[in-house]
Amino acid sequence: MNPWDRVDETMASVEQALLVVFLGFIIFVAFLQIVLRNVFTTGLDWGDGLVRNLVLWIGFIGATLATKEGKHINIDIVSRWLPSLGKHIVTLITHLFSFFISCLLTYAALKFIRNEIQMENMTFLNIPAWIPEMILPATFGLMTFRFGLRSFRSLSKMGKMDPSLDREKET
Repeated sequence: MNPWDRVDETMASVEQALLVVFLGFIIFVAFLQIVLRNVFTTGLDWGDGLVRNLVLWIGFIGATLATKEGKHINIDIVSRWLPSLGKHIVTLITHLFSFFISCLLTYAALKFIRNEIQMENMTFLNIPAWIPEMILPATFGLMTFRFGLRSFRSLSKMGKMDPSLDREKET
């Protein structure tokens, strides 16, 4: 396993652990809110805001894991009928396009964070709103990394292919 794959696997382990912790904390806070509201007619002022932000974090971390596993949204109509070299070319183009879009989304998320810092909005517990929103550029950056890694893998597979194999299959 090359060093980039090791980094990717380590990040995936951290992401999976965060998902478990965040989901457990969401369930705990939501249950506590229900009990406090129905039994004690009170609640946590910050509970709903925290749960909303954790749902955002879980969604975006889940998206990075889906990218790692290759389970992101993918429309695959043409490559079924293509020879193996054609399939690899389509895969490379798809990964490069996804890499480019992820780069744009990372840039847009960083601009969004910069604007949030300037606006000085606050969220639960008087935390600046940009702090929990940092999940946006972080996860889009991670998706960019993963699509870049997939692009390099696709390119290296194409370099190792023997084009004569496709011609033999056609005959």
